[in-house]
Amino acid sequence: MTIQLKDSQLLVVGAGIMGAGIAQVAAQAGHVVLLFDAREGAAADAKTRIDKGLEALVAKGRLTDDAAQTLLSRIEPIAALELATSVKIVIEAIVEKLDFKRGLFQELEALVSPQCVLATNTSSISVTAIANGLERPGRLVGMHFFNPVPLMKLVEVVSGLHTDPTVADAVFDLAKAWGKTPVHTKSTPGFIVNRIARPFYAETLALLLERAAEPPALDACVKAAGFRMGPCELMDLIGHDTNFAVTNSVYEANFFDKRYQPSLVQREMVEGGLLGRKSGRGFYRYGGDAAGATLPVALHDAPDVARSVVVHGHGAIADALEQAASKALEPQGWGPARESDSVWTGLAIDGARLVLTDGRSASEMAAELGTPDLAVFDRPLAPPWPAGHALAYALAAQASTSWRSQAPAWLTALGFAPQPLADAPGLVVARTVAMLINEAADVVLQGVCSPEGADAAMKLGVNYPQGPFEWLAGWGAREVVALLDALDAHYRGERYRASPWLRHAARLN
Repeated sequence: MTIQLKDSQLLVVGAGIMGAGIAQVAAQAGHVVLLFDAREGAAADAKTRIDKGLEALVAKGRLTDDAAQTLLSRIEPIAALELATSVKIVIEAIVEKLDFKRGLFQELEALVSPQCVLATNTSSISVTAIANGLERPGRLVGMHFFNPVPLMKLVEVVSGLHTDPTVADAVFDLAKAWGKTPVHTKSTPGFIVNRIARPFYAETLALLLERAAEPPALDACVKAAGFRMGPCELMDLIGHDTNFAVTNSVYEANFFDKRYQPSLVQREMVEGGLLGRKSGRGFYRYGGDAAGATLPVALHDAPDVARSVVVHGHGAIADALEQAASKALEPQGWGPARESDSVWTGLAIDGARLVLTDGRSASEMAAELGTPDLAVFDRPLAPPWPAGHALAYALAAQASTSWRSQAPAWLTALGFAPQPLADAPGLVVARTVAMLINEAADVVLQGVCSPEGADAAMKLGVNYPQGPFEWLAGWGAREVVALLDALDAHYRGERYRASPWLRHAARLN
Protein backbone atom coordinates (compact mmCIF):
# COMPACT_ATOMS: atom_id res chain seq x y z
CA MET A 1 0.00 0.00 0.00
CA THR A 2 1.29 3.48 -0.88
CA ILE A 3 0.45 6.67 0.97
CA GLN A 4 -0.12 9.77 -1.14
CA LEU A 5 0.75 13.02 0.64
CA LYS A 6 1.47 15.31 -2.30
CA ASP A 7 -0.76 18.43 -2.40
CA SER A 8 -2.58 17.31 0.75
CA GLN A 9 -3.59 19.65 3.55
CA LEU A 10 -1.14 19.47 6.45
CA LEU A 11 -0.70 20.73 9.97
CA VAL A 12 2.50 22.16 11.43
CA VAL A 13 2.58 22.28 15.23
CA GLY A 14 5.08 24.76 16.63
CA ALA A 15 5.52 28.22 15.12
CA GLY A 16 9.14 28.87 16.05
CA ILE A 17 11.99 29.19 13.55
CA MET A 18 11.81 25.55 12.45
CA GLY A 19 8.01 25.32 12.35
CA ALA A 20 7.68 28.55 10.38
CA GLY A 21 10.34 27.36 7.94
CA ILE A 22 8.58 24.04 7.42
CA ALA A 23 5.26 25.84 6.86
CA GLN A 24 6.87 28.11 4.26
CA VAL A 25 8.44 25.25 2.33
CA ALA A 26 5.22 23.22 2.37
CA ALA A 27 3.15 26.19 1.19
CA GLN A 28 5.67 26.93 -1.56
CA ALA A 29 5.19 23.33 -2.75
CA GLY A 30 1.42 23.89 -3.05
CA HIS A 31 0.06 22.61 0.26
CA VAL A 32 -2.55 24.33 2.36
CA VAL A 33 -0.80 24.61 5.71
CA LEU A 34 -2.53 24.94 9.05
CA LEU A 35 -0.10 26.43 11.58
CA PHE A 36 -0.67 25.99 15.32
CA ASP A 37 1.26 27.01 18.42
CA ALA A 38 0.19 26.58 22.03
CA ARG A 39 1.26 30.14 22.78
CA GLU A 40 -1.54 32.53 21.84
CA GLY A 41 -0.70 34.69 18.86
CA ALA A 42 2.53 32.82 18.02
CA ALA A 43 1.20 31.29 14.79
CA ALA A 44 0.00 34.66 13.50
CA ASP A 45 3.35 36.22 14.43
CA ALA A 46 5.13 33.46 12.52
CA LYS A 47 3.08 34.21 9.42
CA THR A 48 4.05 37.88 9.73
CA ARG A 49 7.74 36.88 9.92
CA ILE A 50 7.32 34.68 6.85
CA ASP A 51 5.71 37.62 5.03
CA LYS A 52 8.67 39.88 5.84
CA GLY A 53 11.10 37.22 4.65
CA LEU A 54 9.19 36.87 1.37
CA GLU A 55 9.17 40.66 0.91
CA ALA A 56 12.98 40.60 1.14
CA LEU A 57 13.11 37.92 -1.56
CA VAL A 58 10.80 39.96 -3.79
CA ALA A 59 12.99 43.04 -3.27
CA LYS A 60 16.03 41.04 -4.38
CA GLY A 61 14.22 39.78 -7.46
CA ARG A 62 14.34 36.15 -6.33
CA LEU A 63 10.56 35.83 -6.07
CA THR A 64 7.66 37.58 -7.77
CA ASP A 65 5.14 39.48 -5.67
CA ASP A 66 2.31 37.27 -6.99
CA ALA A 67 4.17 34.10 -6.01
CA ALA A 68 4.86 35.49 -2.54
CA GLN A 69 1.22 36.40 -1.98
CA THR A 70 0.03 33.01 -3.27
CA LEU A 71 2.45 31.24 -0.93
CA LEU A 72 1.35 33.35 2.04
CA SER A 73 -2.34 32.76 1.31
CA ARG A 74 -1.82 29.02 1.76
CA ILE A 75 -0.67 29.41 5.40
CA GLU A 76 -3.55 29.59 7.86
CA PRO A 77 -2.85 30.14 11.59
CA ILE A 78 -5.33 28.25 13.75
CA ALA A 79 -6.18 28.67 17.43
CA ALA A 80 -7.04 25.04 18.25
CA LEU A 81 -5.90 21.58 17.13
CA GLU A 82 -9.54 20.59 16.74
CA LEU A 83 -9.64 22.74 13.58
CA ALA A 84 -7.19 20.38 11.85
CA THR A 85 -8.97 17.04 12.01
CA SER A 86 -8.99 16.55 8.22
CA VAL A 87 -5.24 16.87 7.54
CA LYS A 88 -3.32 13.94 6.07
CA ILE A 89 -0.02 14.69 7.79
CA VAL A 90 1.06 16.51 10.95
CA ILE A 91 4.64 17.77 11.32
CA GLU A 92 5.61 18.60 14.90
CA ALA A 93 8.31 21.19 15.63
CA ILE A 94 7.90 21.92 19.33
CA VAL A 95 10.41 21.95 22.19
CA GLU A 96 12.96 19.09 22.33
CA LYS A 97 11.48 17.28 25.31
CA LEU A 98 10.27 13.69 25.10
CA ASP A 99 7.25 14.08 27.39
CA PHE A 100 5.99 17.13 25.50
CA LYS A 101 6.28 15.44 22.12
CA ARG A 102 4.78 12.17 23.29
CA GLY A 103 1.85 13.99 24.92
CA LEU A 104 1.20 16.04 21.78
CA PHE A 105 1.04 13.00 19.51
CA GLN A 106 -1.25 11.18 21.91
CA GLU A 107 -3.55 14.22 21.83
CA LEU A 108 -3.38 14.39 18.04
CA GLU A 109 -4.15 10.69 17.68
CA ALA A 110 -7.57 11.31 19.19
CA LEU A 111 -8.29 14.11 16.69
CA VAL A 112 -6.96 13.12 13.27
CA SER A 113 -7.98 10.19 11.07
CA PRO A 114 -6.35 6.76 11.53
CA GLN A 115 -4.62 7.23 8.16
CA CYS A 116 -2.99 10.55 9.07
CA VAL A 117 0.82 10.44 9.12
CA LEU A 118 2.50 11.84 12.22
CA ALA A 119 5.99 13.30 11.73
CA THR A 120 8.39 14.71 14.33
CA ASN A 121 11.13 17.19 13.55
CA THR A 122 13.21 16.02 16.50
CA SER A 123 16.96 16.39 16.08
CA SER A 124 18.02 14.01 18.83
CA ILE A 125 15.14 12.26 20.62
CA SER A 126 14.40 8.61 19.85
CA VAL A 127 11.49 8.28 17.40
CA THR A 128 10.83 4.87 18.96
CA ALA A 129 10.45 6.49 22.38
CA ILE A 130 8.13 9.21 21.07
CA ALA A 131 5.89 6.55 19.46
CA ASN A 132 5.67 4.52 22.67
CA GLY A 133 2.12 4.66 23.98
CA LEU A 134 0.41 5.55 20.70
CA GLU A 135 -2.45 3.36 19.51
CA ARG A 136 -0.94 3.33 16.00
CA PRO A 137 2.80 3.82 16.54
CA GLY A 138 3.57 2.66 12.99
CA ARG A 139 2.44 5.97 11.52
CA LEU A 140 4.98 8.03 13.46
CA VAL A 141 8.17 8.92 11.61
CA GLY A 142 11.00 11.40 12.04
CA MET A 143 11.27 14.21 9.51
CA HIS A 144 14.37 16.10 10.65
CA PHE A 145 14.88 19.38 8.79
CA PHE A 146 17.96 21.58 9.08
CA ASN A 147 18.01 25.29 9.85
CA PRO A 148 17.25 27.47 7.92
CA VAL A 149 14.60 25.14 6.47
CA PRO A 150 13.93 27.06 3.21
CA LEU A 151 17.64 26.94 2.30
CA MET A 152 18.95 23.64 3.66
CA LYS A 153 18.38 20.69 1.34
CA LEU A 154 18.78 17.76 3.73
CA VAL A 155 15.91 15.97 5.46
CA GLU A 156 16.69 12.96 7.64
CA VAL A 157 13.76 10.52 7.40
CA VAL A 158 14.00 8.67 10.69
CA SER A 159 12.41 5.26 11.25
CA GLY A 160 11.85 3.99 14.78
CA LEU A 161 11.26 0.37 15.63
CA HIS A 162 7.52 0.84 15.13
CA THR A 163 7.61 2.96 11.96
CA ASP A 164 5.79 1.41 9.01
CA PRO A 165 8.14 1.41 5.98
CA THR A 166 5.33 2.74 3.77
CA VAL A 167 5.03 5.76 6.07
CA ALA A 168 8.77 6.40 5.89
CA ASP A 169 8.69 6.06 2.10
CA ALA A 170 5.72 8.47 1.86
CA VAL A 171 7.56 11.11 3.89
CA PHE A 172 10.72 10.49 1.83
CA ASP A 173 8.76 11.12 -1.39
CA LEU A 174 7.10 14.18 0.16
CA ALA A 175 10.46 15.73 1.06
CA LYS A 176 11.67 15.04 -2.47
CA ALA A 177 8.60 16.74 -3.94
CA TRP A 178 9.46 19.78 -1.82
CA GLY A 179 12.86 20.02 -3.51
CA LYS A 180 14.74 18.52 -0.57
CA THR A 181 17.24 15.67 -0.54
CA PRO A 182 15.88 13.06 1.88
CA VAL A 183 18.02 10.33 3.44
CA HIS A 184 16.65 7.29 5.24
CA THR A 185 18.08 6.65 8.72
CA LYS A 186 17.34 4.49 11.72
CA SER A 187 16.45 6.10 15.03
CA THR A 188 19.78 6.05 16.85
CA PRO A 189 21.38 8.75 19.03
CA GLY A 190 22.17 11.75 16.85
CA PHE A 191 20.76 10.05 13.72
CA ILE A 192 23.31 10.64 10.91
CA VAL A 193 24.56 14.23 10.98
CA ASN A 194 24.67 14.96 14.71
CA ARG A 195 26.38 11.63 15.33
CA ILE A 196 29.00 11.63 12.57
CA ALA A 197 29.82 15.31 13.21
CA ARG A 198 30.89 14.83 16.85
CA PRO A 199 34.63 14.33 16.04
CA PHE A 200 34.71 17.59 14.08
CA TYR A 201 34.36 19.40 17.39
CA ALA A 202 35.86 16.77 19.68
CA GLU A 203 39.31 16.54 18.09
CA THR A 204 39.86 20.29 18.18
CA LEU A 205 38.64 20.40 21.79
CA ALA A 206 41.07 17.59 22.65
CA LEU A 207 43.95 19.52 21.06
CA LEU A 208 42.96 22.64 23.00
CA LEU A 209 42.90 20.62 26.22
CA GLU A 210 46.46 19.46 25.47
CA ARG A 211 47.46 23.07 24.64
CA ALA A 212 48.69 21.88 21.24
CA ALA A 213 47.68 25.14 19.53
CA GLU A 214 45.40 28.16 19.78
CA PRO A 215 41.93 28.38 18.15
CA PRO A 216 42.96 30.60 15.18
CA ALA A 217 45.63 28.14 14.02
CA LEU A 218 43.35 25.11 14.40
CA ASP A 219 40.51 26.84 12.55
CA ALA A 220 42.83 27.98 9.76
CA CYS A 221 44.11 24.44 9.16
CA VAL A 222 40.61 22.96 9.06
CA LYS A 223 39.30 25.65 6.71
CA ALA A 224 42.28 25.12 4.41
CA ALA A 225 41.07 21.52 4.07
CA GLY A 226 37.84 22.80 2.51
CA PHE A 227 35.52 23.23 5.49
CA ARG A 228 33.56 26.48 5.44
CA MET A 229 34.18 27.21 9.11
CA GLY A 230 36.71 26.03 11.64
CA PRO A 231 35.49 24.04 14.65
CA CYS A 232 36.05 26.91 17.10
CA GLU A 233 34.23 29.40 14.87
CA LEU A 234 31.36 26.96 14.34
CA MET A 235 30.97 26.19 18.05
CA ASP A 236 30.88 29.93 18.73
CA LEU A 237 28.15 30.30 16.10
CA ILE A 238 26.05 27.35 17.32
CA GLY A 239 26.48 28.34 20.96
CA HIS A 240 28.59 26.36 23.37
CA ASP A 241 25.59 25.61 25.58
CA THR A 242 23.75 24.05 22.62
CA ASN A 243 26.77 22.16 21.29
CA PHE A 244 27.69 20.89 24.76
CA ALA A 245 24.10 19.76 25.38
CA VAL A 246 24.00 17.77 22.12
CA THR A 247 27.35 16.16 22.92
CA ASN A 248 26.11 15.20 26.38
CA SER A 249 22.91 13.79 24.90
CA VAL A 250 24.79 11.61 22.41
CA TYR A 251 27.27 10.54 25.13
CA GLU A 252 24.55 9.50 27.57
CA ALA A 253 22.43 7.84 24.87
CA ASN A 254 25.44 5.70 23.91
CA PHE A 255 25.90 4.48 27.49
CA PHE A 256 28.85 6.83 28.08
CA ASP A 257 30.98 5.46 25.26
CA LYS A 258 34.32 7.32 25.52
CA ARG A 259 34.23 8.11 21.81
CA TYR A 260 31.54 10.71 22.53
CA GLN A 261 32.89 12.04 25.83
CA PRO A 262 32.25 15.78 26.29
CA SER A 263 35.14 18.18 26.72
CA LEU A 264 36.32 19.79 29.95
CA VAL A 265 37.27 22.83 27.86
CA GLN A 266 33.72 23.33 26.64
CA ARG A 267 32.14 22.63 30.03
CA GLU A 268 34.29 25.35 31.57
CA MET A 269 33.21 27.80 28.87
CA VAL A 270 29.53 27.02 29.40
CA GLU A 271 29.86 27.37 33.16
CA GLY A 272 31.60 30.71 32.64
CA GLY A 273 28.91 32.03 30.29
CA LEU A 274 31.30 32.14 27.32
CA LEU A 275 28.68 30.84 24.91
CA GLY A 276 30.01 32.30 21.66
CA ARG A 277 28.47 34.93 19.42
CA LYS A 278 25.25 35.22 21.42
CA SER A 279 27.14 36.16 24.60
CA GLY A 280 29.76 38.27 22.85
CA ARG A 281 32.60 35.93 23.68
CA GLY A 282 33.49 32.29 23.14
CA PHE A 283 36.78 31.19 21.68
CA TYR A 284 36.78 34.64 20.08
CA ARG A 285 35.44 38.05 21.07
CA TYR A 286 32.59 39.59 19.09
CA GLY A 287 31.39 43.15 18.65
CA GLY A 288 33.25 46.34 17.92
CA ASP A 289 36.74 45.75 16.61
CA ALA A 290 37.12 42.29 18.13
CA ALA A 291 35.08 40.09 15.77
CA GLY A 292 36.14 36.59 14.80
CA ALA A 293 39.51 34.92 14.44
CA THR A 294 42.79 36.63 13.65
CA LEU A 295 45.66 34.43 12.54
CA PRO A 296 49.14 35.92 12.97
CA VAL A 297 51.14 35.81 9.74
CA ALA A 298 54.50 34.10 10.21
CA LEU A 299 57.25 35.03 7.76
CA HIS A 300 59.98 32.51 6.97
CA ASP A 301 63.22 33.00 5.06
CA ALA A 302 63.95 30.78 2.08
CA PRO A 303 65.41 27.43 3.13
CA ASP A 304 69.13 26.91 3.04
CA VAL A 305 70.56 25.44 -0.14
CA ALA A 306 70.30 21.67 0.09
CA ARG A 307 72.67 19.08 -1.35
CA SER A 308 69.95 16.47 -1.83
CA VAL A 309 66.13 16.54 -1.95
CA VAL A 310 64.21 13.30 -2.48
CA VAL A 311 60.41 13.04 -2.65
CA HIS A 312 59.20 9.78 -1.13
CA GLY A 313 55.90 7.97 -1.58
CA HIS A 314 53.23 7.50 -4.22
CA GLY A 315 49.78 8.93 -4.85
CA ALA A 316 48.31 12.40 -5.29
CA ILE A 317 50.02 14.01 -2.28
CA ALA A 318 53.47 12.71 -3.23
CA ASP A 319 52.92 13.84 -6.84
CA ALA A 320 51.92 17.32 -5.68
CA LEU A 321 54.94 17.48 -3.35
CA GLU A 322 57.22 16.61 -6.26
CA GLN A 323 55.74 19.39 -8.38
CA ALA A 324 56.05 21.89 -5.52
CA ALA A 325 59.62 20.86 -4.75
CA SER A 326 60.55 21.11 -8.44
CA LYS A 327 59.20 24.66 -8.53
CA ALA A 328 61.03 25.58 -5.31
CA LEU A 329 64.35 24.23 -6.61
CA GLU A 330 63.99 25.58 -10.14
CA PRO A 331 65.99 28.80 -9.43
CA GLN A 332 68.92 26.58 -8.40
CA GLY A 333 68.80 24.76 -11.73
CA TRP A 334 67.95 21.29 -10.44
CA GLY A 335 65.01 19.28 -9.12
CA PRO A 336 64.18 16.59 -6.58
CA ALA A 337 64.74 12.87 -6.99
CA ARG A 338 61.78 10.52 -6.50
CA GLU A 339 61.44 7.28 -4.50
CA SER A 340 57.93 6.08 -5.33
CA ASP A 341 58.32 2.74 -3.54
CA SER A 342 58.89 4.27 -0.09
CA VAL A 343 56.54 3.30 2.74
CA TRP A 344 56.32 6.93 3.81
CA THR A 345 55.32 10.14 2.05
CA GLY A 346 57.30 13.36 2.29
CA LEU A 347 60.72 14.84 1.62
CA ALA A 348 64.21 13.77 2.62
CA ILE A 349 66.31 16.93 2.69
CA ASP A 350 69.96 16.03 3.24
CA GLY A 351 69.84 14.24 6.60
CA ALA A 352 66.42 15.60 7.67
CA ARG A 353 62.86 14.48 6.93
CA LEU A 354 59.50 16.18 6.36
CA VAL A 355 56.97 13.35 6.79
CA LEU A 356 53.22 13.20 6.14
CA THR A 357 51.60 12.22 9.44
CA ASP A 358 50.63 8.58 9.90
CA GLY A 359 49.26 9.14 13.40
CA ARG A 360 52.56 8.83 15.26
CA SER A 361 54.15 11.81 16.96
CA ALA A 362 57.22 13.37 15.39
CA SER A 363 59.30 12.43 18.43
CA GLU A 364 58.23 8.78 18.26
CA MET A 365 58.93 8.61 14.54
CA ALA A 366 62.33 10.29 14.95
CA ALA A 367 63.34 7.80 17.66
CA GLU A 368 62.26 4.79 15.58
CA LEU A 369 64.09 6.01 12.46
CA GLY A 370 67.15 7.36 14.23
CA THR A 371 66.57 10.70 12.50
CA PRO A 372 66.50 13.54 15.06
CA ASP A 373 65.84 16.25 12.46
CA LEU A 374 62.31 15.24 11.62
CA ALA A 375 59.01 17.11 11.32
CA VAL A 376 55.58 15.71 10.55
CA PHE A 377 53.03 17.68 8.55
CA ASP A 378 49.27 17.39 8.36
CA ARG A 379 47.30 15.81 5.55
CA PRO A 380 46.42 18.28 2.75
CA LEU A 381 43.06 17.01 1.51
CA ALA A 382 42.90 18.59 -1.92
CA PRO A 383 46.16 18.59 -3.89
CA PRO A 384 47.22 20.60 -5.74
CA TRP A 385 46.78 23.02 -2.87
CA PRO A 386 46.44 26.77 -3.35
CA ALA A 387 49.31 29.06 -2.35
CA GLY A 388 49.26 29.87 1.35
CA HIS A 389 47.37 26.70 2.32
CA ALA A 390 47.48 26.64 6.15
CA LEU A 391 49.06 23.36 7.23
CA ALA A 392 49.88 22.09 10.71
CA TYR A 393 53.31 20.68 11.45
CA ALA A 394 55.13 19.44 14.53
CA LEU A 395 58.83 19.00 15.27
CA ALA A 396 60.46 16.09 17.01
CA ALA A 397 61.72 16.95 20.48
CA GLN A 398 65.18 15.76 19.33
CA ALA A 399 65.32 18.24 16.41
CA SER A 400 68.29 20.58 16.13
CA THR A 401 68.00 24.36 16.35
CA SER A 402 68.77 24.60 12.65
CA TRP A 403 66.00 22.18 11.64
CA ARG A 404 63.48 24.04 13.80
CA SER A 405 63.79 26.98 11.42
CA GLN A 406 64.40 24.94 8.25
CA ALA A 407 61.25 22.76 8.54
CA PRO A 408 58.77 25.68 8.31
CA ALA A 409 61.00 27.34 5.70
CA TRP A 410 60.73 24.26 3.47
CA LEU A 411 56.96 24.01 4.00
CA THR A 412 56.66 27.65 2.99
CA ALA A 413 58.78 27.00 -0.10
CA LEU A 414 56.41 24.15 -0.99
CA GLY A 415 53.49 26.62 -0.99
CA PHE A 416 52.08 26.14 2.50
CA ALA A 417 51.47 28.55 5.36
CA PRO A 418 52.94 26.35 8.14
CA GLN A 419 51.18 26.39 11.52
CA PRO A 420 53.28 25.07 14.40
CA LEU A 421 51.64 22.62 16.79
CA ALA A 422 52.90 20.85 19.84
CA ASP A 423 53.90 17.29 18.97
CA ALA A 424 50.34 15.92 19.01
CA PRO A 425 49.85 12.65 17.12
CA GLY A 426 47.74 12.95 13.99
CA LEU A 427 47.92 16.77 14.10
CA VAL A 428 44.59 18.43 13.16
CA VAL A 429 43.04 17.57 9.80
CA ALA A 430 44.28 13.98 9.58
CA ARG A 431 42.96 12.91 12.96
CA THR A 432 39.68 14.83 12.55
CA VAL A 433 38.88 13.39 9.12
CA ALA A 434 39.98 9.90 10.17
CA MET A 435 37.57 10.05 13.10
CA LEU A 436 34.74 11.35 10.88
CA ILE A 437 35.37 8.39 8.55
CA ASN A 438 35.49 6.02 11.50
CA GLU A 439 32.18 7.25 12.91
CA ALA A 440 30.54 7.00 9.50
CA ALA A 441 31.85 3.43 9.17
CA ASP A 442 30.16 2.46 12.44
CA VAL A 443 26.94 4.16 11.30
CA VAL A 444 26.91 1.96 8.19
CA LEU A 445 27.93 -1.13 10.17
CA GLN A 446 24.92 -0.63 12.45
CA GLY A 447 22.52 -0.17 9.54
CA VAL A 448 21.72 3.44 10.36
CA CYS A 449 22.15 4.50 6.73
CA SER A 450 24.07 3.64 3.57
CA PRO A 451 27.51 5.04 2.65
CA GLU A 452 25.81 7.16 -0.01
CA GLY A 453 23.33 8.40 2.57
CA ALA A 454 26.12 9.33 4.98
CA ASP A 455 27.98 11.27 2.26
CA ALA A 456 24.84 13.14 1.19
CA ALA A 457 23.85 13.92 4.77
CA MET A 458 27.22 15.39 5.76
CA LYS A 459 27.61 17.47 2.61
CA LEU A 460 24.06 18.83 2.67
CA GLY A 461 23.43 18.95 6.42
CA VAL A 462 26.69 20.56 7.58
CA ASN A 463 28.32 21.64 4.29
CA TYR A 464 31.34 19.32 4.44
CA PRO A 465 33.52 19.60 1.32
CA GLN A 466 33.29 15.82 0.86
CA GLY A 467 31.43 12.96 2.47
CA PRO A 468 33.28 10.55 4.78
CA PHE A 469 33.26 7.72 2.27
CA GLU A 470 34.49 10.04 -0.47
CA TRP A 471 37.42 10.92 1.80
CA LEU A 472 37.96 7.22 2.46
CA ALA A 473 38.10 6.45 -1.27
CA GLY A 474 40.84 9.04 -1.74
CA TRP A 475 42.82 8.06 1.35
CA GLY A 476 42.57 4.26 1.69
CA ALA A 477 41.15 2.14 4.49
CA ARG A 478 44.52 0.64 5.47
CA GLU A 479 46.08 4.07 5.97
CA VAL A 480 43.09 5.36 7.96
CA VAL A 481 43.11 2.30 10.24
CA ALA A 482 46.87 2.64 10.73
CA LEU A 483 46.46 6.27 11.79
CA LEU A 484 43.63 5.38 14.21
CA ASP A 485 45.70 2.54 15.66
CA ALA A 486 48.61 4.93 16.21
CA LEU A 487 46.29 7.34 18.04
CA ASP A 488 44.86 4.46 20.05
CA ALA A 489 48.34 3.31 21.06
CA HIS A 490 49.30 6.84 22.09
CA TYR A 491 46.20 7.67 24.16
CA ARG A 492 45.41 4.13 25.38
CA GLY A 493 41.65 4.51 25.63
CA GLU A 494 38.46 3.58 23.80
CA ARG A 495 38.16 6.82 21.86
CA TYR A 496 40.26 5.89 18.83
CA ARG A 497 39.25 2.26 18.35
CA ALA A 498 38.78 1.52 14.67
CA SER A 499 35.35 0.45 13.43
CA PRO A 500 35.08 -3.26 12.52
CA TRP A 501 33.60 -2.12 9.20
CA LEU A 502 36.73 -0.08 8.53
CA ARG A 503 39.07 -2.92 9.54
CA HIS A 504 37.22 -5.25 7.20
CA ALA A 505 37.59 -2.71 4.38
CA ALA A 506 41.32 -2.46 5.17
CA ARG A 507 41.71 -6.25 4.90
CA LEU A 508 39.89 -6.28 1.56
CA ASN A 509 42.17 -3.45 0.46
